Amino acid sequence: MTAPLIWVFVVLLLCSVPVAFAMLGGVAAALWLDGKPMAVLAQRLYSPTQSFPMLAIPFFILAGNLMMSGKFGVYLVNTARLLVGRFKGGLGQVSILGSVMFGGVSGSAVADASALGNALIPVQKKEGYPPSFAAAINSASSTVSVLIPPSIPLILYGLIANVSIVNLFIAGILPGVMLAVGMMVMVWIVGIRRDLPRAPLEGGFAAFKGQLAVAVPAMLMPVFVIGTLRFGIATPTEVSVMAVAYALIVSGLIYRDLTWRGIWIAAVSTAMMTGAVMIIIMASSTVQWVLTFERIPQTLATWVSMTLSEPWMIILALNLVMLLVGAVLDLPAAVLLLGPIFVGIGQAIGLDPVQLGLMMVVNLSIGLYTPPVGTTLFISAAIAQVGIGATVRALLPFYLVALGVLALISYVPALTIY
Repeated sequence: MTAPLIWVFVVLLLCSVPVAFAMLGGVAAALWLDGKPMAVLAQRLYSPTQSFPMLAIPFFILAGNLMMSGKFGVYLVNTARLLVGRFKGGLGQVSILGSVMFGGVSGSAVADASALGNALIPVQKKEGYPPSFAAAINSASSTVSVLIPPSIPLILYGLIANVSIVNLFIAGILPGVMLAVGMMVMVWIVGIRRDLPRAPLEGGFAAFKGQLAVAVPAMLMPVFVIGTLRFGIATPTEVSVMAVAYALIVSGLIYRDLTWRGIWIAAVSTAMMTGAVMIIIMASSTVQWVLTFERIPQTLATWVSMTLSEPWMIILALNLVMLLVGAVLDLPAAVLLLGPIFVGIGQAIGLDPVQLGLMMVVNLSIGLYTPPVGTTLFISAAIAQVGIGATVRALLPFYLVALGVLALISYVPALTIY
């Protein structure tokens, strides 16, 4: 069944069919040609929707949307300007640090790219930033969000690989910080070379007027999530519900900018984002069933172990495959497709599943700003009104940073301590 599944899936992708429906088409063709009843497809579509831990995804998305419905974005940008705006390329530094802060609230690179891009790219262009460089900063830095808790891709990997989400969240912090620091250094170097302006907050701390204190409660969201999970107070699903309550309290009582209209918009946005994620989860479940039925993960793990004798070579091969897949598939779909296969290979060479999860998310996040499907790349280029080719050329230094961090977490297990 595997061959027709792959061929139909690829053909449908080339015809610009959405990934989830391309997967369903491939599975339907495989079942039909193998003479199996289509009822199997319906059963496998329904099965993943009954997972209690899966409820964490919509609740974390809702918490982030509620927090961003008011003035938190303004507080966030001002806080970042206060901390790093005085450096060369200050607004670029603000974009990166803002992504770290924003990631702790939303866990979504696409939401980060859209929100911070619309806020900062027009200002950067007025300050003399080349539009392609402004778009490059935003498209690359927004991917830091997928490593900072609560990260939706890490939740997905934890569910399909049967790995502790708590351990994944904790292990993602250091690589996320490394990625952010590396990008900030790169922006600083380019800022010196191109004489990009500084962007300190006017008046410094005196003009800040308590905005840092106001921004801190929202920025403490990841601390609240990690602390609650680490001390075993609640499960990830329960913590996601508590995060929604936390967001309501911060936005409603501290910021006092939460309106009924804001709640409605956040709920609708959450429903749309959850629907997009769930259809991919459901479709990938059918693909995983076919692959498991055909024993593809076990066969592939055995073949790789026998063909590539050294573990470092296998890790390199896994990274190359993930980089290629990440360039043509959206991050959630790629995690759900590759996760079950690569976990078996990782076990065969003694690779820690948490380390593998971080490798996978960093790899596939690079695909978010890599043609031909890079989501944050297209969002940022559209906001900056600049061509994709020019943006990709400006992204070259950021690719080097991301690949450097990827190499470190791939071959230095201590960096993914949890």
